[in-house]
Amino acid sequence: MIKTCFQRPEDGKAGPEGGCAPATATPRRDATDTPALELCDLGIPGRLGGISLNLPAGKLCGLLGPNGSGKSTLLQCAAGVLPCRGRIRWAGRDLDAIPALERGRHTAWVPQDASFEFGFTVQSVISQGRYAHGDDGKGVREAMERLDLAPLAARPVNRLSGGERQRVLLARAVTTGAPLQLWDEPLAQLDPRHVLETLALARELASRPGASLLLSLHDLSLARELDWLILLENGLLRAAGPPARILTPALLHSVFRVHATVAPGFALTL
Repeated sequence: MIKTCFQRPEDGKAGPEGGCAPATATPRRDATDTPALELCDLGIPGRLGGISLNLPAGKLCGLLGPNGSGKSTLLQCAAGVLPCRGRIRWAGRDLDAIPALERGRHTAWVPQDASFEFGFTVQSVISQGRYAHGDDGKGVREAMERLDLAPLAARPVNRLSGGERQRVLLARAVTTGAPLQLWDEPLAQLDPRHVLETLALARELASRPGASLLLSLHDLSLARELDWLILLENGLLRAAGPPARILTPALLHSVFRVHATVAPGFALTL
């Protein structure tokens, strides 16, 4: 049985005192299967309250929670771009022991805010994803084509729409070739077709050997299509597991204060 942990401020840390409790958020796995991401007692005062969880390899994972629940903070900490308390391991290696350039080859983080102060071209911004590889330009053209950006290659990024800028950031992350991808609300500004295409791309990236992709989102209907979900509330881990375990009427009402029902409707496909 997969166990989850509901942490409230009065409860203190989840798991054994002074250590991690990966079993609270990790599916049963073979002993030789190394998690793509391990977080141990991850915390920032007032923002995250000691989160411990393992992200399984080979999975497309979703990060859910109300506004202000800590989703962006968790992703930034996991990506190593925001200082925090606790231990972070990528594919079994401590983040602190991984050199900076190697970090850029292993993990890609896509921020929620797709704004640019300078008018670099679309192609030049996407090419930044190859910096840790010696600026070899590998995969840049392919990423632009996959995210429908080739016609915009020479256009300044600060003259794009919000959705186009978001696709530029996604293309830059894809170009890194990093096995661990951390995307912060990548679908929020995309039109329906690009949402479906981006999810298909995310699924493809996550299925590669040793890879995993974690994205935050608010659309619970899309979350049903993912492999694994992590649910935060007030900076604490509420639950983690397959969608059928997380997207229950009782849990959704408790966290989001909404009533969930299953009803006939229509679905979009490519």
